[in-house]
Order: sequence, then C-alpha cells, then structure tokens
Amino acid sequence: MSTTTTTPRAGAAAPAPPPPAPRRRRRSGVERLERRWGPLMIAPVVLGFLLFTVGPMIASAVIGLTDWSIGGTPRFVGVDNFVEILTADPYFPISLRRTFLYAIIAVPGSMLVAFGIAVLLNQDVRGKGVLRTIFYLPVLVPAVASAVLWMWIYNPDFGLANAVLRAVGLPTSLWVFGEGSAVPSIALMAVWACGNMALIFVAGLQGVPRSLYEAAEVDGAGAWYKLRHVTIPYLSPIILYNLITGMIAAFQVFDQAFVMTGGGPNNATLFYVLNIYYAAFRDGRLGYASALAWILFVIVVIITVITFRIAQRGVFYEGGRAR
Repeated sequence: MSTTTTTPRAGAAAPAPPPPAPRRRRRSGVERLERRWGPLMIAPVVLGFLLFTVGPMIASAVIGLTDWSIGGTPRFVGVDNFVEILTADPYFPISLRRTFLYAIIAVPGSMLVAFGIAVLLNQDVRGKGVLRTIFYLPVLVPAVASAVLWMWIYNPDFGLANAVLRAVGLPTSLWVFGEGSAVPSIALMAVWACGNMALIFVAGLQGVPRSLYEAAEVDGAGAWYKLRHVTIPYLSPIILYNLITGMIAAFQVFDQAFVMTGGGPNNATLFYVLNIYYAAFRDGRLGYASALAWILFVIVVIITVITFRIAQRGVFYEGGRAR
C-alpha cells in the first residue's frame, strides 16, 4: 500500500493561511461596573412595575370572574359579570356615551389650543420662559383644588363665567349644573390644563430645521403655507403622540365629575371610571367593578390601535413617510 502526496502545480498560488482569531477586547472598568451594578439599579423599577402594575392587573382579571362583595367571600361566577354588563346594566351605555362625548370635545380642543400656545411661545420674544411657566401652571394645580376653583367659576348665580357673559350681553349658562352643558364644561377644564401638550409641541417646534423655513421663503411661501407644509408635517409624530395619550387620558376622566357633580345632573357626567368607582365602593361589587375595568381596557386598546393605524398614514419621519 503506497501513499501518494500531491504537490502544487508550478505557478499555482499557495492556499491562504487562516485569518488570525480576533482578540477579545478587554472591558474597561466602567463597563465592568455597569454589568455588575446595572441589573441591581434597575431592579427597583422592574419590581415596582411587577408589583404595582402587572400584579394588580392580574388580580383584577381574576376578581372580575368572581362575585365578591366588600366584606364577603369571593365566589367564582365565570363570565357572568361581563354578560350582565353588556346585556342588563343600564349605566354601562350611559357612562360609555358620556365618556366618548367628553373625549370628542376635550382631546381635539386641547390639541388645538396647545398647538396655538406652542406656536406663540416658540416666537423669539422677551420673557418667553416666564410665559411658558404661566401656561404650564394649571397642570401643577391639584385636581381637587382645580375642581373647587372651577365650581366657583361655573356658579350660575355669582360665578365668574356668567359674570363675563352678562358683561358682554350674552345669555348665561348653567354650566356643570345643566344636563346639556355639563360635559362641555368639564371638557373646557381639560383644555385649560393643556400645558403638557403645549410643552411637547414647543419641544417639537424647536427641532424643526430652520433651513426648511428658509427654503420655503425663497419659493415665496407665506406663514400659512409654511405652517401647513413644513411645521405640521414635521410635527406629525408629535401630533400623533399627543392624540393617543390625550385619548387614553380622556377615557380615564374621574376627578372633575366626582368632586363637582357626582355624576349628575341626571347622570349627565357619569363617566366610565366614575361608574367603576360607584360599582366598587358604593354598591360594594368588587368583581363587577373589575369586569368593568377590563372592558374599558379592551376598549382603549382597540381605539388606540385603530387611531394609530389610521393616523399613521399621514405621519412623516425624517427617514420618510410612515407606512
């Protein structure tokens, strides 16, 4: 048995040697500290999220499948609470309609006013820092204190709102004490406290490149053209963000109605979260209230997804139009 060896042909290139193994980069001291202490530093946030957000959500889902009264023993009833809500609860459709009406008025109104304020505050004027603080102050006012203040403003007899209407010769209103004007009056309070939206809009306006305005001015564009074709498209992601967060907040309205009207007059301000509160702490039906809360969660998720899908078609990002 003979062993033959092959020799490379004359002029043939020799096989290239294998590339050297990459040297393992040595981590710096800062990286080692981050890997060691990073998980420990974020542990309180993660634990807080699990204990105070995920935990209560899971608990409410379980409680929603029970008949549990305050002081009683929970009894598993399956989906009976959900069936009762959708078929036999007279307050469910009322609270849902009142909440939708509030959201339809408060969210677009707050966004328009916030955008107008942001455009004004973005101008190069003296004292704009003080003006920004003034417009943001309503956000810092506690909800109960704000409700008490607006109760005086809306008082039909000696309130500031009707005093202004009388001074200019216009008819007065019952405001939150009238069945037809209660929801728009509470929505006006949300418009008054639109400082968060305005602040976000101001930050977005400051990020619009000046070169875009200069290019539009070279083409002879006026203020309206620049607003419509430069400012609004560039701010479209921020507009979408404010729209979605505003809608989520609108469906959770509670404080104003609870303090000012208690859901009246004639259930005109019986918002959905207020209905949940009454089911849990006035009627003592914790399982039923948990089922109501989960239905609200599903409704908000559906509306958010639909809004995001529809509105995103007109959203422009720096890399191009969103699809």
